[in-house]
Amino acid sequence: MTAGDPDANIRERRQLAEIAVAQAARGEWEAAVETNRQLIELGGDVDAYNRLGKALTELDRLPEALEAYQSALEKDRLNRIAERNVERLEALLTSADAPRGDRHATRAPAALFIEEMGKTGSARLINLAPAKQLAPLSAGDAIELKATDGELEARVRGIKVGQVEPRVANRLLELMANGNRYEAALTHVQEEDLRLIIRETFADPSNFGKVSFPGAAAGRSTDVRPYMKGSALRYDDDEESEESEEEPEEVEELDTTLPELSSEPDEEEELLEET
Repeated sequence: MTAGDPDANIRERRQLAEIAVAQAARGEWEAAVETNRQLIELGGDVDAYNRLGKALTELDRLPEALEAYQSALEKDRLNRIAERNVERLEALLTSADAPRGDRHATRAPAALFIEEMGKTGSARLINLAPAKQLAPLSAGDAIELKATDGELEARVRGIKVGQVEPRVANRLLELMANGNRYEAALTHVQEEDLRLIIRETFADPSNFGKVSFPGAAAGRSTDVRPYMKGSALRYDDDEESEESEEEPEEVEELDTTLPELSSEPDEEEELLEET
């Protein structure tokens, strides 16, 4: 790169950003740390600091991750991604409840997030645990479902983090009592709003003909947003963006009708002569 060439600098930064995104998508966190640091040396933007923070968090290098997100906030005080992760990491670093290395939940397998009619559905968690226990959680974390005293508890590493809302829990509890089994994972984590996707993994023969998620089977919206590897590129920011619905363009109809000609030969000749 020629010294002082702004175009070359922009091209190199763009190339490094693409490499960093691809590394994060593949879970190559060590390499992602180095790539983002190279990008920052060239004058990295807020996204580079957020990616660096995400990679360091995945490597459980939490103090360094906190510094990266704080640097992002210095560049943009209104950056919601950095702000939220600073809050999470500060809560984690000041918490003595969990030993280091045991703060993270198990990541759910990608297959769990593939929607299947009648076998997957979504739910919100209610009666949430204290914020200190929720701080380590992020989208993609596996959730254990446990039937207890007529409620369906959501647990992470055996610790209760909330309860599945009754709208979904009541039906699943009945099916689980007869032998059905389910897996779940978080799809949205923001302050006091936690949502998860639930998948039926085994249907007991005694439940033959009973659908786990009849709303989904009927084609109604289940508010499920599949979690893909790309969520790693959102740096644990799970705010949803509403897509604007575009009105279909109206196509002007062309008049394809032909002028009617008189059935009388003389009148047709007169018309032709006039034209």
